[in-house]
Amino acid sequence: MSELTLLVLRLGFLLLMWAFVFMIIYALRSDLFGNRARKVQPPAVETFPSSPLPARAATPAPVATPAPQRSQPHATAATPRRLVITAGPREGLEIDLPSEQLTIGRSSESGLVIRDDYTSTHHARLMLWNEEWVIQDLDSTNGTFLDGSRVTLPTPVPLGSTVTIGTTSFELRR
Repeated sequence: MSELTLLVLRLGFLLLMWAFVFMIIYALRSDLFGNRARKVQPPAVETFPSSPLPARAATPAPVATPAPQRSQPHATAATPRRLVITAGPREGLEIDLPSEQLTIGRSSESGLVIRDDYTSTHHARLMLWNEEWVIQDLDSTNGTFLDGSRVTLPTPVPLGSTVTIGTTSFELRR
């Protein structure tokens, strides 16, 4: 091989390695600090040079329709009201469940903070849906497990079933 070919291959390999390093740094940063929220820009109003008046926005005007009445989720007497941690560093801790949802993760913004190496910043969400609690995995790295099975879709959590997130396990109780 010529020296020019070797030089091009070396530079290409060096660029590929740096790209890999930056991808790792980006993944670690987003896992530790979360993704930044983006601001939604309002639609721009077009103006035509020949007309002193602004043109109408491209979106049609909203029609005044009554909003559908959505019933708020509520707990009944059969709905679990407490979350009890059965295994992990916070074993024995009992939490009264909120009225609608509980976020679980490593972030200090979560309702249940689990600090271990196997828990994502925003790991899972426990929400009340049709008078029963449902667990939803929020695209976590290591997954959420219900009675040993990985949760991929929002799944109802029966009373007394074990939910495992990282090294922590918990149950819902009345």
